[in-house]
Amino acid sequence: MGDDTRAGPAEPVPAGAGEADRKGGPGHTVLMALAVAVPVTEVAYTVGGGDALRDVLVGMEPGNWPDVLIGMIITDPLLGSVLAVVVSRVVFALFAARGAVPVGHGPGRTLRRVALTVVNPLAVGVVDACFFGPWWGLATGLVAYALRQGVVVEYRTGRRHPRHHGAGSGGAYRPPAWLRRAAGVEWWVALGLSVVVLPVLAFASALDGQAWTSIVECRVTTGTRTGNARLIELGRKGDGVVGWNLDAREISNGVACAATESRTVRAPWWRGG
Repeated sequence: MGDDTRAGPAEPVPAGAGEADRKGGPGHTVLMALAVAVPVTEVAYTVGGGDALRDVLVGMEPGNWPDVLIGMIITDPLLGSVLAVVVSRVVFALFAARGAVPVGHGPGRTLRRVALTVVNPLAVGVVDACFFGPWWGLATGLVAYALRQGVVVEYRTGRRHPRHHGAGSGGAYRPPAWLRRAAGVEWWVALGLSVVVLPVLAFASALDGQAWTSIVECRVTTGTRTGNARLIELGRKGDGVVGWNLDAREISNGVACAATESRTVRAPWWRGG
């Protein structure tokens, strides 16, 4: 792909884009907010709010709270894939803003740019494929790579500036006009994925009535009575399970547990709960 030295109309780049990249950009802010709000929403809707929510969070212990978010991600292919793409771009933009993307020509710099752009999308694609299958992995890797390419073009042309940049980063590189336009579109696509698509998918997953982890059927003793009950597994103690008892609506200890096929606890929120 040769350089195009013809001047063309510059695609609009949001003011302060480089500074936003150094702080993580809107994607970073959204990721932090979702990491707090979505797990709580998932538990609250699945088991009920108020005392039930408090009991489940206490029963899980603070160190296990991230399990809620992890469980949602690895059981929802679309949510997991979009999150992988957003995280891949946010991390890359952060490092690019700090000067990780080399500018100028030369085989060494070109090889470094290729490595920086390809390695992480390849990694997230492989992880995605392991959880959801090869087609999900391929799609995730390609989208992550495409969004990274837009960041590379912006910094190489000097339309975004890293914190430390030399004289060669001020726009000497002139990619083809179609690539410059594509780089402009990439910013808006990334913004849409980060602030619209990802939050919608995350809260839809939190409100779908599916447990974030396995539901097991166990022998539960309450006082002098022993019977079978369905538990949302919160942790394991010895040869038993500590879980939220869906029948008694309380934390219970179960033994002789067997996994159930369904994780459905209640109807999705949009069907009236």
